[in-house]
Amino acid sequence: MSAESSCAILQRQALRESVTDEGTEQPVKDDAVHLRRRIGLLPSISFIIGTVVGSGIFIAPKGVLMNSGSVGLSLLVWTLCGVLSTFGALCYAELGTSFRKSGGHYTYLLETLGPLPAFLRLWTEFIFIRPAVATYVSLAFGQYVVEPLFMPCAAPTALVKLVSMLGVTFVVAMNCWSVSMAARTQVLLTFIKMFALILIIIPGIMALVNGKSENFQNAFDSDSFSLTKLPLAFYSGLYAYGGWFYLNFITEEVINPNRTIPLAVIFSMVTVTVCYVLVNVAYYTMMTANELLMSDAVAVTFASRALQGVAPAIPVLVALSCLGALNGGFFSSPRMLFVGAREGHLPAIFSMIHIRRQTPLPAVLFLYPLVIIMMARGEIFQLINFASFSRWLFIALATLGMIIHRYRFPDHPRPFKVPLAVAVVFTIVCFFIVGLSLYSDPWNTGGSCALTLSGVPVYYLTVKKSYIPERWKKAFNYLSLHLQIFLEVAQQEVQTY
Repeated sequence: MSAESSCAILQRQALRESVTDEGTEQPVKDDAVHLRRRIGLLPSISFIIGTVVGSGIFIAPKGVLMNSGSVGLSLLVWTLCGVLSTFGALCYAELGTSFRKSGGHYTYLLETLGPLPAFLRLWTEFIFIRPAVATYVSLAFGQYVVEPLFMPCAAPTALVKLVSMLGVTFVVAMNCWSVSMAARTQVLLTFIKMFALILIIIPGIMALVNGKSENFQNAFDSDSFSLTKLPLAFYSGLYAYGGWFYLNFITEEVINPNRTIPLAVIFSMVTVTVCYVLVNVAYYTMMTANELLMSDAVAVTFASRALQGVAPAIPVLVALSCLGALNGGFFSSPRMLFVGAREGHLPAIFSMIHIRRQTPLPAVLFLYPLVIIMMARGEIFQLINFASFSRWLFIALATLGMIIHRYRFPDHPRPFKVPLAVAVVFTIVCFFIVGLSLYSDPWNTGGSCALTLSGVPVYYLTVKKSYIPERWKKAFNYLSLHLQIFLEVAQQEVQTY
């Protein structure tokens, strides 16, 4: 018997001897270590909307307009991004009901295209995609907290980063402490951010109805339009919609996923698309294109013109919205790491759960230093482009794998089945955007591509056939054993898929 297995047995014995029901001092009956199904339809809807509506709608309008070149085309990009994201979410609803494991992209690539693409997705997720996305959101949180204190001057960059780190620390601590607390916080923050969107939409639409439409005249006229920059506009827009797939990361914790996932996806994406388009209409009603491009905090600039009475509250609402998106990311992404370790693609320590709090503690903690390190990198829009190439490449591969799987295994149970045309259109558009981005922004997308391919030798040297020296293995096993004891974690005891 291995040292790790012995440790897990000892921990379980200690757990059964010490853990009692709160308030009664009676032994807990269901004390097996596993992630429980606690997420119903309403929390699922809140989880999708709360993760999608983050910093993107308050920052990405600048990126979309910058790369699309005109007000009219930027609104068209926002609409098409919503439709495309809805198509992708429907594809993932089929995948989530066909394969009942958590893990999202990783699981679907593993089941349809094999272990190498799945490992590369896991590799890129934790080398730069998740740290880059979390950094983007946390910097937005810091910016909206600090900027109002220094207006009209620029906020100190160091202070913005410090506040961003504090936000990340709070979210990581909460997700390590309690799954229920993190889920309840997500629902609360979802209601707050929807209130923030409505607060922006209503005065903007009222002003438009009252005749303030000069910013929409000649809406498609532009001297700066470039076809090669258009994929970057879609990247900024798609980033703002980029939370529709997170529910699939936690499939094993969703109650009745065959019903819950499709209903949550459809309701959430329709709601978000309508809100996003109306928010951008409100922005352009009160601000010219040049004014929007000059603003680093679009929602704050809008509030100073349209909501003077409650303008100080807008940065707070936006910051809480960013915090909700950050919480959703840290709630879901560690589940991919958890499943990858469970499948043997990563060290077993990451597939372990805290014996009392029932949280994937090692997987959550692993992300924290990666995000802190990434905060030192680049301008905020470069982070989007850097992460988006690999993210959308693997999403396209996952839906391509879904199409291939349909033909290879026509009798496989599919409780929800998306129309084939939707899957084909989504896959083709994703590959087109990914390919064109290599030409539009070769430095960031090329670096992203190189980092993705760097996982190939890692896979063959450590997973396919291990060439790690025995001395290193013993040292790592020794470290893992003591980490397991220190963190009070053990392997999952109940199969949840």
